[in-house]
Amino acid sequence: MRPVAFISGASRGIGRETAIAFARAGFDIAISARTVTPGEVHAHAVRHADGRALAGSLADTAEAARAFGGAVLPLRMDLLDEASLRQAAREAIGHFGRLDVLINNALYQGEDLNRPFLELETQTLTRVAQGYLIAPFLLARELVPTMLEQGGGTVINITSGAGECDPPVPAGQGGWGYAYGAGKAAVSRLSGILARELGERGIRAYTVNPGVVATETLEATLGEQGVHALGHRAAPPTLPAAVLLWLATSPEAPAHQYRTLHAQPFAREQGIVVE
Repeated sequence: MRPVAFISGASRGIGRETAIAFARAGFDIAISARTVTPGEVHAHAVRHADGRALAGSLADTAEAARAFGGAVLPLRMDLLDEASLRQAAREAIGHFGRLDVLINNALYQGEDLNRPFLELETQTLTRVAQGYLIAPFLLARELVPTMLEQGGGTVINITSGAGECDPPVPAGQGGWGYAYGAGKAAVSRLSGILARELGERGIRAYTVNPGVVATETLEATLGEQGVHALGHRAAPPTLPAAVLLWLATSPEAPAHQYRTLHAQPFAREQGIVVE
């Protein structure tokens, strides 16, 4: 029986490359995002400075993943819509009958996400709470019981340095704002709770910070000035994808729970090879 992974935010960037990496490794995958077909336009979506939508869709990711012979289930899911979250989780279980890995990669990315503090409105914080706190909780709450019935499974939550440290420059000049930092701080707390409460029943949980990764979203969100201010060379999205696969499959992975794993140095330390 092939293992099954559920990967949110799989239309582009790290989520897309993670879906492809898991498919290549022999997993059947459920992939979710709002953008199912190329060119779709959504409210609260990141756009290029000229107004263009970012490239990528679930259809594109599914086509690339199916080349490896496994089953791929694309699921339309909106982090701000609790009904769509529950529906996607239940469709995945109904289709595959099991789940071995959940990767909470999707995030709210509205243009208001990194506004300076004095321009920030409570509506933004409400959406961030839904996308960064409630959505990962709901997916885990819907899917972990199936893992427990099977005897175990793995949950990986994608965080950011923004949830653990202060920005190098102000919001509006390429730095992140309070809303994004607070959202990612919330994401960072989920894995340890799951591991502590459910570890004896077979649940492994990890928090991963991909670091600076060369994606369209990063450039569109922070701009070239912001990326430069981070002071790091951007890694390809295939690198964090390889780390996530290692955490889901390596017998050595459980020793790395209860801390945030920084994907780029971690890959070097463990000799994780990017496909």
